[in-house]
Amino acid sequence: MAERSFAKEVQDLRLGDGQEFRGEGILAITKALLQSGVGYVAGYQGAPISHLMDVLADGQDILGELGVHFESSASEAAAAATLAASVMYPIRGAVTFKAPVGTNVASDALANLSSGGVTGGALIIVGEDYGEGSSIMQERSHAYAMKSQIWLLDPKPDLESIVRSVELGFELSEASNTPVMLEVRIRACHVRGSFRAKTNRPPTMSVKDALEAPRRDTNRVVLPPASYVHEKDKIEKRWPATLEFIKAQRMNEIVPGDLDDVGIILQGGMYNGVLRALQGLGLADIWGTSRVPLYVLNVTYPLVPDEVVAFCHAKRAVLLVEEGQPDFIEQALSKILRQAGVPAVLSGKDLFPMAGEYTAAVMSAAIGGFARQWIPDVLAPAVRASNAPPALEERHAKALAEVVPPRPPGFCTGCPERPIFAAMKLVERELGPHHVAADIGCHLFSIMPPFNIGTTTMGYGLGPASASAFNVKAGKRAIAMMGDGGFWHNGLTSGIGNAVFNKSDGVVLIVDNHYSAATGGQDLLSSRASNRSRSTKHPISAAVKGMGVDWVREIDRTYDVARMRDTLKEALASQQPGLKVIVASSECMLNRQRRERPQFAKAVKAGQRMVRQRFGVDEDVCTGDHACIRLSGCPSLSVKQTADPLKDDPVAAIDNSCVGCGNCGEVSEAAVLCPSFYRADVVVNPRPWDRFLARLRGAVIGALQRHRARRRLQLA
Repeated sequence: MAERSFAKEVQDLRLGDGQEFRGEGILAITKALLQSGVGYVAGYQGAPISHLMDVLADGQDILGELGVHFESSASEAAAAATLAASVMYPIRGAVTFKAPVGTNVASDALANLSSGGVTGGALIIVGEDYGEGSSIMQERSHAYAMKSQIWLLDPKPDLESIVRSVELGFELSEASNTPVMLEVRIRACHVRGSFRAKTNRPPTMSVKDALEAPRRDTNRVVLPPASYVHEKDKIEKRWPATLEFIKAQRMNEIVPGDLDDVGIILQGGMYNGVLRALQGLGLADIWGTSRVPLYVLNVTYPLVPDEVVAFCHAKRAVLLVEEGQPDFIEQALSKILRQAGVPAVLSGKDLFPMAGEYTAAVMSAAIGGFARQWIPDVLAPAVRASNAPPALEERHAKALAEVVPPRPPGFCTGCPERPIFAAMKLVERELGPHHVAADIGCHLFSIMPPFNIGTTTMGYGLGPASASAFNVKAGKRAIAMMGDGGFWHNGLTSGIGNAVFNKSDGVVLIVDNHYSAATGGQDLLSSRASNRSRSTKHPISAAVKGMGVDWVREIDRTYDVARMRDTLKEALASQQPGLKVIVASSECMLNRQRRERPQFAKAVKAGQRMVRQRFGVDEDVCTGDHACIRLSGCPSLSVKQTADPLKDDPVAAIDNSCVGCGNCGEVSEAAVLCPSFYRADVVVNPRPWDRFLARLRGAVIGALQRHRARRRLQLA
């Protein structure tokens, strides 16, 4: 169950010639694939392209009508390997995944693909997860494209440019027999706009046709001596063909300007930010007209020397806008200009920061510095004297930061993973701290307050593998974490299989929340939900036992903190040799709420009697030590002032965001805290019996309260 359904939007994928397509970048990419006659698509979800996989899944009927095969792959490596269908056959194929981590996982397949080359067009759509909103290490796909000689497209973040890049990407791949990588940042994925659609094209050759007429060409198989020939083929044939195609199709764009003694060269993905900064300087308007000439690199690798020289000729200075490090493009431009004898001064990382996302403020400062250095006379006096245009000053953001404290990332309200780490904290109190190898996924939030559990994270599904170095006899066992998404992605072999093979005596805790929750709630092999096109309901425990693990414990309700605590203690203290695996299962609360809330609202609207559970804190009982918060961290659990003059500290309180998971009460019981938590059943559309019981309870409680008030000690 993905976090968002595109069932309605995908109907626009049927639009034909001349009709206006409106939507966001993800949908535009999908439409462009169908217009290009793609034969098969595969991928693995991950920001910022998770929704692309969701769109493809929701549009399977349309893909099926065209004869397009779609597959949700087990990993990025599995997705990239499907491009083998384009090696021998003239079939256009596309894969998609998160970059750069997904590219790293897929590197083996991509390296072989780029070495032997392709016959059909092969497009790799990577979600470039770089910048302030990223959840991964800050790296660029550019290095991989250079290393493996995969051409890299970086289109302007508008729908027409994105669609054109997809279409030309296939053509470029076929013209050069080389796979092409299309880089889309988060702003490109979710930018909204429109373009004139074309009629969808069935693939010229389908994968079914290829099966009926198999082909083989040993020259494309990466084995000596062919592998040595591939290297020469890249440089002597593919590279020149690529440059000619880029020039002939004008894939890179020139935006003219009247200040022709200076210029800006920029990655296509930086286009909107550059225009915004120029507008703030008074050098561009909102329609894209710029006074400074722009050379927009919709293809960032390879560069076209002829175009670079032509743009920089007769210019005094040129500014390069290249986000991220190392400065690959700047180094390449310096070589091109030096060899061509072009005297233009090249600026780039001397004005821009070497690392970090190029936000509007960053671009404004750097481009403003360039303009003040080379064209100060065209700037308004106020802008000329300022280090940043007043229109782009982040006054509101700064004011907000002064009054709103920073908040570390954490688990959602009701998250079933929170009680797991509460149990681990309780075990830590008794047995002391243990080395805990963390992993990619929601459970990585455990390294933040209030749990502060976990040391390192080495990759998706690599938690147990990263703990393998601690497979030594000692007084304590290492604990490794892994989610169900990571387990099926990589962890079953590299984690469980590796540990069994090396006779590990550690503990592996697999968090099974029924979905690949961290990437948007997509179904997995172990998902409980039925999926019309995928096989689900395969237990993780069965796979673990199949790998040779004898000590396996299953917990079907993670909110049972006491059971979680006792099972962890058993695993850490067990005298049985070999790997100990705990599979802790509860459904992701976000997905559960997405499913149940509409059902609840529909039933209420229909007049049905519905009951919703809420938890609260009796402030008369609460002692105010806040141990419950330190062992829970739930966003709905807060504090409030009490009117009791004998209590100096505020008491715990639960706000209206509570989803009734019961974790706070379970933690209090397992940790032997004060019994101040209570559960309330909120009845919607009550029946006469409910109203009678409510009046009866109110009368009894009121009588007891009056009785206690009469016996209360009165101070004179």
